[in-house]
Amino acid sequence: MNVLSPEDWQAHSGKFIALWTDAVYAYALYQPAELVVTPLVEGAYPALPHKGAAWFQRLAHDTNGHTAIGAADTRPAIEHFCAPDGTAPWPEFSRPAGEGIHQVAVGPVHAAIIEPGHFRFSLRGEEVLKLEARLGYSHKGTLALIRGKSPRLAARFAARISGDATVAHSIAFAHAAEAALGITPPERAVYLRAIMAEMERLANHGSDIGAIAGDAGFSFLDARFAWYRESICSAARVAFGHRLMMDMVIPGGVAGDILSGGMAAILSSLQALENEIPGLTRVFEDYASLQDRLVGTGIVPPELAQAYAAGGFTGRASGQNHDARVTPGYAPYENFGIDVPVEEDGDVAARIRIRLEEIIESIRLIRDMLANLPETAIGIALPTGSGTALGVAESFRGPVWHWLNIDSGTITDVFIADASTLQWPLLEFAATTAILADFPLINKSINASYSGVDL
Repeated sequence: MNVLSPEDWQAHSGKFIALWTDAVYAYALYQPAELVVTPLVEGAYPALPHKGAAWFQRLAHDTNGHTAIGAADTRPAIEHFCAPDGTAPWPEFSRPAGEGIHQVAVGPVHAAIIEPGHFRFSLRGEEVLKLEARLGYSHKGTLALIRGKSPRLAARFAARISGDATVAHSIAFAHAAEAALGITPPERAVYLRAIMAEMERLANHGSDIGAIAGDAGFSFLDARFAWYRESICSAARVAFGHRLMMDMVIPGGVAGDILSGGMAAILSSLQALENEIPGLTRVFEDYASLQDRLVGTGIVPPELAQAYAAGGFTGRASGQNHDARVTPGYAPYENFGIDVPVEEDGDVAARIRIRLEEIIESIRLIRDMLANLPETAIGIALPTGSGTALGVAESFRGPVWHWLNIDSGTITDVFIADASTLQWPLLEFAATTAILADFPLINKSINASYSGVDL
């Protein structure tokens, strides 16, 4: 941890990832894992010029009451209906200047089973001129719930930050706790964690590709990819006792070994998916009516993705090659190598192509890890120690970061940064490159987490 003067804090030119505060410092995290701080002065710190810092500064104000001096965006992040004077004002939405502009409000309650979030579109006809996404409706007080607990007890809250990335968040939390306490989990546990993480990636990539096709009216791909998601989740239940593998990753190792019949179930589901992926890819590429809806829709330019240090398939579809499994990297991926696909088009079609390539890579990784599964213990007891550390894991969306301060076995402070936090602004921009009817395709192609941001 590097303590900076206010001037050096503002002048730091690295790739910004996250910002948070505690009672003494403001913290800023930069790629690949550089943590810098500056002291708070009367509850305030200098605002950072990085594009991605705005939401984090708003959250620090809502949760800790700390002010980013000079911040351009001072809207609430989660406390939309709670003004400092105790009133409950209705949130304001700005609109572009001009004639013939109208606004369309969507959410926070949506059709089907979708997380809560409000979208305010400013339109001229069907053209989207501006989108403002307002989150915070799934704020759960996760950070406060984690404080005051042991790492083992708090792991259940980490696993529920974003249910579709429960394994990735659990791994990042475990990495932070283990680093803070100076322990290394057994090798078999590390392999089982990675296997679960890659299965989680497969399930989400498959279901999202299918859902995008379904939103475009192409039900065949939706049905087939939904079947493969079910196959992966069923194999996870057989192997680990839970379809989402929730609560399986714990600080010190894993909660249980792979169950009898689990390896065969996983390999069978992988083989079925691998057999059909070439055909499904051809369907995606060859149907002109589907390509017409996806190509050139919802563009995230590479320069914007770079400015927000976007990770995951959203960043990689727009020219960014960062993958936390490689840099800063963590076990056991150094033993297997990872092919990180990158494209430049930045549209819905490019994000699907990245996902399809990642599916093939995850199948390879899972097979190789199962074939080389070490014969060691699956966990160790945690010492009653103290320390502060960062932990990271690559979710299917991109890197998730956990920061823990542990004092005599109890977590005294915590912060969590989901990859989605730096992707919501990209969705707002991508919507303005298309018409309103294309927004469901764009939204699902990025699939940023609401719960993971609301904390």
